[in-house]
Amino acid sequence: MRATGYVRGAPAELLDPEAGFVVERMRQRVRDAIEASVADRRAAGVLAALAVGDQGAIDREDWDLFRNTGVAHLMSISGLHVTMFAWLAGVGVALLWQLSPQAMLRVPVPLVARVGGLVAALGYAIFSGWGVPAQRTVWMLATVVLLQLSGLRWPWLLVLLLAAAVVTALDPWALMQPGFWLSFMAVGVLMASSPIDGSAGAHDAASDEPAPDRGPVRRFADLLRGALRTQVIATLGLAPLTLVFFQQVSLVGFVANLFAIPLVTLVITPLALLGTLLAPLWSAGAWVVQGLAAALQSLEAVPGGAVWSVAVAPVWAQIAGLLGAVLLVLPLPWRVRVLAPLLVLPLLMPSRNLPAEGQFDLIALDVGQGTAIVVRTHAHVLVYDAGPQYARDSDAGQRVLLTYLRATGTARIDRLVLSHRDSDHTGGARALLTALPVGDLMSSLETAHPLLGLGPAPTRCLAGQSWSWDGVRFDVLHPPAEAYERSLKPNALSCVVRVGTPGRSTLLAGDIERDQEAALVAGQAAALRSDVLIAPHHGSRTSSTAAFLDVAQPATAVFQAGYRSRFGHPAPDVVARYRERGIAVVASPACGAWRWPHAGSRTELLNGTCERQVARRYWHFAAEPDDGLAGALGNGLSKDP
Repeated sequence: MRATGYVRGAPAELLDPEAGFVVERMRQRVRDAIEASVADRRAAGVLAALAVGDQGAIDREDWDLFRNTGVAHLMSISGLHVTMFAWLAGVGVALLWQLSPQAMLRVPVPLVARVGGLVAALGYAIFSGWGVPAQRTVWMLATVVLLQLSGLRWPWLLVLLLAAAVVTALDPWALMQPGFWLSFMAVGVLMASSPIDGSAGAHDAASDEPAPDRGPVRRFADLLRGALRTQVIATLGLAPLTLVFFQQVSLVGFVANLFAIPLVTLVITPLALLGTLLAPLWSAGAWVVQGLAAALQSLEAVPGGAVWSVAVAPVWAQIAGLLGAVLLVLPLPWRVRVLAPLLVLPLLMPSRNLPAEGQFDLIALDVGQGTAIVVRTHAHVLVYDAGPQYARDSDAGQRVLLTYLRATGTARIDRLVLSHRDSDHTGGARALLTALPVGDLMSSLETAHPLLGLGPAPTRCLAGQSWSWDGVRFDVLHPPAEAYERSLKPNALSCVVRVGTPGRSTLLAGDIERDQEAALVAGQAAALRSDVLIAPHHGSRTSSTAAFLDVAQPATAVFQAGYRSRFGHPAPDVVARYRERGIAVVASPACGAWRWPHAGSRTELLNGTCERQVARRYWHFAAEPDDGLAGALGNGLSKDP
């Protein structure tokens, strides 16, 4: 991402009605028409997402509901929607083609139906925004149709592999997307789970007797039985892969999909599309969406929770879990299938590398221009600040902190400290408070701040507060009680917390500035001494005074700042001040997340590790000197990200 920008308070005539591609203008007109026709924002968002692929129309709270109930895959233009649309279009084309005997003599009905369905799928995918899942499905359908037209009869596995090869050749980055693997895995497990004879109790093909009419009731029962079987296989077969990618799986997803799949695929999506021709159909679709949302909310509120979350498992456990899923759905003897739960168990209950008593881990997450620290003791988790808000529906809490906490198996935050009210420190707090249980909320926020009403009863940061978790001591050094009585700017009220054991310590300094540093040096000099310093105010010129650094004497200083931020953090002269004292400098733009583990090599225990070093991607730029501020990636300062 090269840059981001906003248009605020712009007049309506800023955007030319004729600007952009024709398809994009058509999509925008449909989007606007849905908003004008449907008063319910939630329903309008779902209809827009299904009609024109505008996933941003669905609020984040609704996405959370859909994810927790396992139906999020239905709320965007996915392979299921494109395939169903192609099938319906193929049926329609076949019916129309059969009206002309001459046309049937020239071109067989099945051929026309296949090509017509493919063309319709292509048109639907383009109109819905040509998203990656839709593209992938079109290439898959095209591959299958071409094979059918060629007269070749390939085994299903070769057809699936060829489709995957075509998709990968056209879009190599698809291999990096969970949707690629989930799509092909879903098709694969359904095909692989079919009985070996492919008929499952069907009429004997060798018999000349016609199959007896089973009647509408029996046919409906067979249809229902087949749908249940498909859902069971998809749920069991994809659950391990879902855990591998997202570390969580919906416990109510099986039940939710039983009614959500037919409702969304056969009712809501057709109404969303037909509404472009007859607008009142959108109102009918909105009514169905409201009923679906109510049912999903009831499932989400089931006692015990609707989601099973685990930590990231080792690679061997992930491979074993996926193998167990394959064994479970394959038509094999039960004496072989019984091994599946044993293979999946390490994925469901992975071991966690927790600090021992009297030790702690620290990670300074890469959230851009902002602060977000996670400190973990043996049985407790402290989150210090929650990073910035990136956009209306995107923030560091949702995109970075929650992802990290779930990946490490964290189901609860014991204490959330919001150092002060600036948005680059509190922007992600709402996501944390609404997604995870928080035992205690400590901050310097004013009593009327809206965040204080989302979690537990808040505690005000006050110098002198302290507590111990698992042999690790936490001390609040700032602000003093009298600071709240004066009209100080938010930075001056930053909560300063020292975390320490007899062996090592770190100082979380928030955004304190010169005056606060001077007060701490004068009154609590001994408490400032720390091995690691989270640099005050991201390395601003208003902080990190010489006197403060001389007293703190950290071995390492960590600057959490944005890449090429407009604030210029960290300032060159501030970095020079640290280096004059022999302090190792780390900055998140080039380091990424900086970890200070409780165990590891001597270098890791002294200097920590940079995520961009230990998990380098080939597309990462190499570090270059930047005005003499840095010479290597390990210093965390470079010209390129």
